Amino acid sequence: MDLSTGIAYMKEANYEEAAKVFTDYIEEHPKEPEGYINMANLLRVLGDRERAVVFNERAIELDKDATTAYYSLGVLAYEDEHFQEAIKRFLTAQQKGLADADLFYMLGMSHYQLGSLAHAQANLSRAHELQADDPEIAFQYGLCLAQQDQLGEAEALFIEVLKQDSTHADAYYNLGVIHLSSERVEEALKCFDLALTNQEDHLLAGNAKRVVEDALNKG
Repeated sequence: MDLSTGIAYMKEANYEEAAKVFTDYIEEHPKEPEGYINMANLLRVLGDRERAVVFNERAIELDKDATTAYYSLGVLAYEDEHFQEAIKRFLTAQQKGLADADLFYMLGMSHYQLGSLAHAQANLSRAHELQADDPEIAFQYGLCLAQQDQLGEAEALFIEVLKQDSTHADAYYNLGVIHLSSERVEEALKCFDLALTNQEDHLLAGNAKRVVEDALNKG
């Protein structure tokens, strides 16, 4: 049985069968890093983070150029909010040859969490270039631009997100904030309403709508 079978089981959330496939593969191919990498990904999904690290590190022992193992260690570090460590792992993966949208997205998000917005923008921009049809990449890139007052570019990205995913409440909210900043009050209210339509408990949109409506009533 090959690894693709285990990966298929993972996608179906059949984790027990996936674990059997990966375990058998490791027993049959103990010197091949791919089995350890896939088992590490499964362990991460199951919340066994310590063993996920161990399996990724074993993969790197077997192949110092195992880019996906470095990337996986970066994701684990990011999820544990060890953002500097995450950046280190992602950069190692990049130096070893990984250059896909996911890598640049995670690098960008790590820098964003540290407040390094220029670095975040550069990496999120590259991720968006590589995978323009991913609404979450476009949204986070737009958010990064908005944080730096590049509102025209951010607005275009939020509109792009909504073309791809018309239920994206956070994109409606942030588009509303941009409308409000340029005194397009009616457009802003429409966006806040659409955010709440798609996510009833969207606190920021609810608060923004109340503030705007109170101001209009007093006016």
